[in-house]
Amino acid sequence: MHVLLVASAFNSLTQRVHAELRDHGHSVAVELALPAADLAASVRRHRPELIVAPMLTSAVPEEVWSTHTCLIVHPGPVGDRGPSSLDRAVLDAVPRWGVTVLQANAEMDAGDVWASVECPGPDPGGSKSAWYRGEVADAALEAVLLAVDRFASGTYVPEPQTEGLARPLLRQEHRRIDWQRDGTEHVLRTLRAADSRPGVRDELLGGTWYLHGGHPEDRLRGRPGDLLATRAGAICRATVDGAVWIPELRAHRAPGQPAAPKLPAVLALGAQLPVLPEQPAPGDTGRGPGPRTWSDIGYHEDRGAGFLSFSFPGGAMSTAHCRRLLDAYRAACARPTSVLVLGGGRDFFSNGIHLGVIDAAADPAGESWANINAMDDLVEAVLTTTDRLVISALGGNAAAGGAVLALAADEVWCRSGVVLNPHYGLMGLYGSEFWTYTLPRRIGPAATERLTADALPLSTGAARRLGLVDRTIECAPGEFADRASALAARLAGHPATASRIATKKARRELDEARRPLASYRAAELERMRQTFFDPQAPYHALRRAFVGKVRPGATPPHLARAVPARHGAPPSARPGRVTGPGVPDAAPDPGRC
Repeated sequence: MHVLLVASAFNSLTQRVHAELRDHGHSVAVELALPAADLAASVRRHRPELIVAPMLTSAVPEEVWSTHTCLIVHPGPVGDRGPSSLDRAVLDAVPRWGVTVLQANAEMDAGDVWASVECPGPDPGGSKSAWYRGEVADAALEAVLLAVDRFASGTYVPEPQTEGLARPLLRQEHRRIDWQRDGTEHVLRTLRAADSRPGVRDELLGGTWYLHGGHPEDRLRGRPGDLLATRAGAICRATVDGAVWIPELRAHRAPGQPAAPKLPAVLALGAQLPVLPEQPAPGDTGRGPGPRTWSDIGYHEDRGAGFLSFSFPGGAMSTAHCRRLLDAYRAACARPTSVLVLGGGRDFFSNGIHLGVIDAAADPAGESWANINAMDDLVEAVLTTTDRLVISALGGNAAAGGAVLALAADEVWCRSGVVLNPHYGLMGLYGSEFWTYTLPRRIGPAATERLTADALPLSTGAARRLGLVDRTIECAPGEFADRASALAARLAGHPATASRIATKKARRELDEARRPLASYRAAELERMRQTFFDPQAPYHALRRAFVGKVRPGATPPHLARAVPARHGAPPSARPGRVTGPGVPDAAPDPGRC
């Protein structure tokens, strides 16, 4: 079928639906529901057989839903209605949740049900956005595919909703934190229910800020509401019975002004921040019992394998993030392990350079240059590691330089459901991170040219068939780290691993003799330098629009264009299966480097 996706933004779920529908044999186009756009005219132009709305914050015009079947993905179980479903589920700590695909009609979220799929409720220690991109997205994708199949059959009759509970939008007055009375768990739920957007509005050091993200701290204590310490750009604030780490702040802006960027809290506060101790993270952060605390980088070892985990808000990596991760990578490489795993978390792997920090800098061009060089230093360190196997473990999405960072490893392992966007052009950039070496090495020059020109998302399955991904793991989001750890430990203990490392080293030496890595970096950076330091380059306007959440005036052409189906897609593996080189649950293929 020809399916038109209507969405308020081309967000992670819309990208996943776009990629998976193509994998399942459908042609797909996208129209953004924009204030100045005539959606009815766009629908007439596309002439879709079916409309699917994966993420829509406005009503579908009657002219559209009365003439076309329009399926709305609502992130709540049957009967749940309203715009703050996920926020309320986090605040209420619901044990079970669900996603409903319903038909648009005159009443929001009240249409006939085409499919509904249950999913676990939010992880008590996790964020709303990670839950949305994980368990909720898994359920949404399953529900969408079921609904599309039912529609295509021509025989299915959707079930009417007999009752429902419409709940109003959660506003800032409902999200208020009383630092003098609220305990740590209440503060954390409030922060996590608003972590990506809209944040929690609060007064801090005489200014109005939106707080984003929250992590518990059991060791530090202080007067409720006081700032106690900093760590890796985050601030620690006391509650009545403990403290919380807040990684990011966003400045309050008057209505009508562009949104301020989310920034590392220390950077956002700047000179307003009093002198506070920089509290180093303990080595056992987040592992095993004991007092809770937070760090965005962690390392541990298990049965001959090292695991370097990192989790930066939104997947954005500033100059400081890259340099700290490079230091941790070098320290990990000094350890006596034969396998080193990068990532392994359940949310974003990386989305490349930090456009928010760049835009907030006094010299955005100079900060862009510093950030891309810091990314290149990190990627180069991975590419030149020849004394062990390096695995990129993606439990969440990756894009731009972050996706290319993953490709620098010897193998890329992905949880099913991960979406990859290994291209830069939509931000007006040529790109760096040695992509001109790693992408053609994996998939060839012709496929590289198509991939970067199309600038469209890839499902895990499509990425594996193309050669960008070596192993897929079908599991729930919360299980990915353990599954990847077990596989890495088996790989470290396998007799063939030593020969694989020797083969890898020889190949790197041969590639270096043919063309040094330094020449790839120099050529890429010359293109990037020209863009960064040209005030008229489109990158600067595109960056400002991205950071300020300025909506485009029309749907970008690469989305509005109907994209044909990907044919020959294999059926999904059974839940719990691992697919990749060699036989699942057996020794890895020793010839794969």
